[in-house]
Amino acid sequence: MGLKASLFKRKEVHIGLRAGAAVAALLFAYLVYAWSAGLNTSDKIYTVKPGTTLKSFVRELYKDGVLPDRYSIIWLSYLRGQHRSLKVGEYRFATGVSAIELLNIVTSGRSIQYPLLIPEGWNFREVMQALNSAEKLEHTLKDVSPDMVMARLGKNNMHPEGRFYPDTYYYTAGTPDLVLLQQAFKRMEQRLASEWDQREEGLPYKTPYEALIMASIVEKETGVPEERPQIAGVFINRLRAGMRLQTDPTVIYGIGESFDGNLRRRDLRQDTPYNTYTRKGLPPTPIAMPGGDAIHAALHPAKTEHLYFVSRGDGSHHFSTTLKEHQEAVVRYQLGGKK
Repeated sequence: MGLKASLFKRKEVHIGLRAGAAVAALLFAYLVYAWSAGLNTSDKIYTVKPGTTLKSFVRELYKDGVLPDRYSIIWLSYLRGQHRSLKVGEYRFATGVSAIELLNIVTSGRSIQYPLLIPEGWNFREVMQALNSAEKLEHTLKDVSPDMVMARLGKNNMHPEGRFYPDTYYYTAGTPDLVLLQQAFKRMEQRLASEWDQREEGLPYKTPYEALIMASIVEKETGVPEERPQIAGVFINRLRAGMRLQTDPTVIYGIGESFDGNLRRRDLRQDTPYNTYTRKGLPPTPIAMPGGDAIHAALHPAKTEHLYFVSRGDGSHHFSTTLKEHQEAVVRYQLGGKK
């Protein structure tokens, strides 16, 4: 090969290397852009089902215009070892999310969380209605008896009332309803045990369950949160004095689903295990799901001599020590001043 030919060949190689370097630089610049630029997201919910591959998921995102191409995020997943880490769930991507952030979301399982609220004072029937109405849950407990629900929780022969802690619980689509009940049950056990260990001395409870029963009554009787300890104090005083609790919510619970919202005098006379007008002591089970403040009040009642209280009509109560004072308060607040 002559000198001129050799030089020409070297020049071609040099040009080729420069061209290759330029292409590589352009490709790298594009990948950096594709991985870090804000994507064209929307409010659409994307569902990753079992068996879905990252490639098919990326294809759907590209088809909807979310991704600028079908390959850059796949290459990124291989570089980061995430190509087999796609998690099942529902996903919605925030405006301007980058491909790197999107990949982290779908491979870490940060799918959409749905809330389920169990308010303080709900009974077990209302809790189950809420579970059955939650569209995104997997329903395994519909038309299942309360006894069977507790059996599936591993709590045979345990009454369900009062056993589930009121709070907002979050879940992903397809979560079994039993999972949320397990969480609520565990939280109630933990809170009750913690409060029981720190209870005041001399309370008329033999077991934490009796305190839970009292807490449920306090929860149902309380309209103003700060009155919980006072209401608990009244009921504790009545128990100690051997008086009947005479609290309407227990009577209503004993009536059950047939209660029409109007508590009549004959209802107070109709004996049931929950009628605290006809029976002394606590009812046999809680009557609702008490919150943490009600449990605390039942185990830390106000130190008071009050034995009675009556509603003022605004959610608060008037507390009395003597029957005479109580009767006067009833006339004032319940009978419009007329005896």
